[in-house]
Amino acid sequence: MTTVEKRVEEIKSKGYELDFGTVFNHAFENYKKIALYAGSMILVFLVVMAILITGGFILAIGMPAFIKMANPENLKTIESLVGINLILYLGSMLALGLLIGPFFAGFLKMAHSADKDEAFTSAAIFEYYKAPYFLQIIISSLIISVFNMTISLLLNRTGILYLGTLSSLIINFITLLTVAFIVFGKLNALDAIKASITVVLKNPITILALTITAFIGSLVGFIGCCIGVFFTLPIMYSMTYALYNAIIGFETKKID
Repeated sequence: MTTVEKRVEEIKSKGYELDFGTVFNHAFENYKKIALYAGSMILVFLVVMAILITGGFILAIGMPAFIKMANPENLKTIESLVGINLILYLGSMLALGLLIGPFFAGFLKMAHSADKDEAFTSAAIFEYYKAPYFLQIIISSLIISVFNMTISLLLNRTGILYLGTLSSLIINFITLLTVAFIVFGKLNALDAIKASITVVLKNPITILALTITAFIGSLVGFIGCCIGVFFTLPIMYSMTYALYNAIIGFETKKID
């Protein structure tokens, strides 16, 4: 049993304490070190992804069908999508989640390097597109995404407003630390998901408060110029890193 697994077992039996102020200050100080660089990378990446996804849809279904599908009237709810449009929507969302998972995991690497005052470059962003991390991140993303979309669709079919959205938020919240457990704790996908659920549910109130605070902070970028959100969004990854650091911690050896 690894040190991380032992720590998770200890948390499972004894729980742990988490100080809001300490974790928040750590996350914010770390964020200031990576904000500009990480924001630039997110902006470039999302622009490229938007172009590729749009081009893929146009090639797959043609421009007229794409324009019709992209009409706001046809995209109010998932329930409005049927047949091939529903398949394309679900498939594209799943593929996008799998593709960007390792990319955004790189921001945890960047946050760790910044915390240790180590130099980081654009190569850090693509650090986890290699074995053994890539496969485990993809598998974890696949498990969470499929489970998330299935539950959301089933609950939305009940007709109860926002129930599907609420379930998605809950699932995303309790699996918040999954990728951190993979890249830092070197757990496999399933163990990382279980570890995240265990840790989060042992102290959900404080973690939720910190997550909401970071989320609100990330939205500050919408004020004045929406492009600013790309430079405030990294605070979410700094918060994830700070939470993992406070709850699990790091051994003295270097993180790969």
